Amino acid sequence: MTILHPASAATTPTAAWHDVCELDRLTVERGVAALVDGRPVALFRLDDDEVVAVDDTDPFWGVPVLSRGLVGCVGGRDTLASPLLKQRFDLRTGDCLDDPAQKVAVWPVRVRNGRVAVAPPASLAEP
Repeated sequence: MTILHPASAATTPTAAWHDVCELDRLTVERGVAALVDGRPVALFRLDDDEVVAVDDTDPFWGVPVLSRGLVGCVGGRDTLASPLLKQRFDLRTGDCLDDPAQKVAVWPVRVRNGRVAVAPPASLAEP
């Protein structure tokens, strides 16, 4: 089975994918931290088995803690609440629901043959 984050299908070159872990290592609605090209990434397996990934660094504090956040749902949107002051982020867009000036980068995710891989978001691409 292949689970593909919508943003990754056509926008990420094959060479940019980084193998992270086996899908079975991800517990539903619990975060896992990974270091990809020196950048902390938080991965989450949702209750429908979709895997999503965002920058692990909390934009309010500048520390990598979002992988320890609380997964939830607000108005039909899958969200992540920071473990520090509970600011909520949309897991698909990265938008902060509590402060529109803040955002976290969303990483494209794919699962193939039971392995989870991520690719740097377009916002991290070098000019």
